[in-house]
Amino acid sequence: MDLGTLIGIVVGNALILSAMLMGGTMDMFIDVAGLMIVFGGAVSACLMAFPMKEVIAAFKAAMFCMTADKMEPNAMVQTMCDLCTVTRKSGLVALSKMKFEEDFLRKAANLIADGTKEDVIRDSLTIEIDAMKARHAVIQDVFAKLAAYCPAFGMIGTLIGLVQMLANLSDPAAVGPAMAVALLTTMYGAMFANMLWNPIGAKLASRTATEVINLEITFEGACAILAEGNPMTVYEKLSSYIPAKSRVGLTKTKK
Repeated sequence: MDLGTLIGIVVGNALILSAMLMGGTMDMFIDVAGLMIVFGGAVSACLMAFPMKEVIAAFKAAMFCMTADKMEPNAMVQTMCDLCTVTRKSGLVALSKMKFEEDFLRKAANLIADGTKEDVIRDSLTIEIDAMKARHAVIQDVFAKLAAYCPAFGMIGTLIGLVQMLANLSDPAAVGPAMAVALLTTMYGAMFANMLWNPIGAKLASRTATEVINLEITFEGACAILAEGNPMTVYEKLSSYIPAKSRVGLTKTKK
């Protein structure tokens, strides 16, 4: 589980709940009609803006916010250097007998094992990276739209509440509930946007940036293995993707 995400969820919600309880009870801040307007309206608008399969894919991707990164860039550099060591000792064909969890790494290894020319590898893996960026951009846009829709529907709820309040000024008992809907929907819109959708979108963007770095390390590593065949040279080239203070030295592969 990603510790930063967990801390953000717990601390953020704890502070908001504490502020609510300091001024009254939780019942004051619960309004089913307001939640229906804000959450239901935003999701409905999103379904109109995007194909349903993209919206479903976006919510599935949101689950990755609670998981750790698949592979840290230093680990990917080490992996590519290990592959270089294997090809240096056993030849390029040895990579075809190895098993890989990552599809992109498997494809790169197979291209190397087949003795594919560097320009063909470069074109093939570049297309993969660009396609991945495009897919992730759509998912992030879904959450960006949700973050924009929620405050808008919160304002719609506020207007509904104000209309109800003004239409029942002769009945003092109806003014309070109508005013509550008016104010709570605005609060719900701000909370959904800034405590849920925007953070999820930002987290996914961060994950995409890390994944792109890993893919580019794999991509350049594959080309370097064909061109150089020296693990240390490959390491020096690939480690340039990582900030100097965060780099981990090359570990020799055990025999």
